[in-house]
Amino acid sequence: MIVTHLKLKNWRNFRNVDVPLHERTYLLGANASGKSNFLDVFRFMRDVCKPHGGGLQKAIHDRGGIQKLRCLHARKDPEVRIEVDLADSAEESAETWRYVLGFKPEGKGAQRTLISVEQVFRGHKLLLDRPDPKTDVKDPMRLTQTALEQIQANAKFRELAIFFGEATYLHLVPQLLKYADQLGGKLLEDDPFGQGFLERVAKTQDRARESRLKKIGQALTLAVPQFKELRFVKDKVSGRPHLEALYAHHRPNAGWQREEHFSDGTLRLLGLLWVLIEGDSLLLLEEPELSLNEAIVRQIPLLLQRIQRDKKRRPRQVLISTHSDALLSNPGIDGRGVLLLAATPDGTVVRVLDDGENSALLGGLSVAEVVLPKTRPSAAAQLGLWQ
Repeated sequence: MIVTHLKLKNWRNFRNVDVPLHERTYLLGANASGKSNFLDVFRFMRDVCKPHGGGLQKAIHDRGGIQKLRCLHARKDPEVRIEVDLADSAEESAETWRYVLGFKPEGKGAQRTLISVEQVFRGHKLLLDRPDPKTDVKDPMRLTQTALEQIQANAKFRELAIFFGEATYLHLVPQLLKYADQLGGKLLEDDPFGQGFLERVAKTQDRARESRLKKIGQALTLAVPQFKELRFVKDKVSGRPHLEALYAHHRPNAGWQREEHFSDGTLRLLGLLWVLIEGDSLLLLEEPELSLNEAIVRQIPLLLQRIQRDKKRRPRQVLISTHSDALLSNPGIDGRGVLLLAATPDGTVVRVLDDGENSALLGGLSVAEVVLPKTRPSAAAQLGLWQ
């Protein structure tokens, strides 16, 4: 299943969004334009659909309450609304779905956040329409929960709950992985920054883990100088999981190095490769170019294309936010999958490429040449004069 269209109203710094999405969608925009907030729509829907410890109210609470979610430019309309169109596949004949969720403050008493609308369409058939006058209106507490998160209520559209609940996000921060023992403390829920990445690897079934690490090791031999082999081990004393790498060295018996000795770029690439082959759920990639050599970054679009073409795997949708000239210089990027975010005094505007931009791409120019310059702050050059 893939997301084909997204509409937003009053979500974070977006007053209105109405854009198509593709199997690979690139989000381009200046700092603070809202790329992370755009991706967070799908993290939010994942949190609503979690089978354990999820739900609408927790998803809102974890983001600081509806006051933090609602667009500051929404002065009169308090409703936050998300509308997602989906299809079973990218084929034109695929069955389609639509999920609509709106919520707003109750405006009195306990100041609860209540659902203002929840609808599910399968094709043109309406499967769910809330608030229901027979149940929801008589018992407003029902409007604190979505039908999507309730097993007894989502039987006809459980596929949507599973799809949203399986969305994957990993923005591995190498220092959190290298110094996890010293940092200690409680992991963030779902560990989006990779502090518990090794435990994630350890929980994978042995055969799947061995197969994935073998593939990743082969890729690392191409990208990391002197790299020879990657393996998974557990500490004999503490039982803690580790990754070890063997490098070609002038001392033949120099031994294996553990992850705390890996470079930041090696760890970032390792984490990226792991999530790319880990499954077929919706994948959210935030600035995958960080810490990576430019030559490697240039290959990321090709890696994504190869995953899509792998006949052994179901096609996987990927949403990517990036600033990288190297990544966007790849001529294989389809302009139809590029979204441009621009901050304005009235909130961030999101648009597809216009006819002129698409013509330039068809003429042989890259996204980096045509679109990326439009994301740069106009006064950025003056930073060099700051003192």
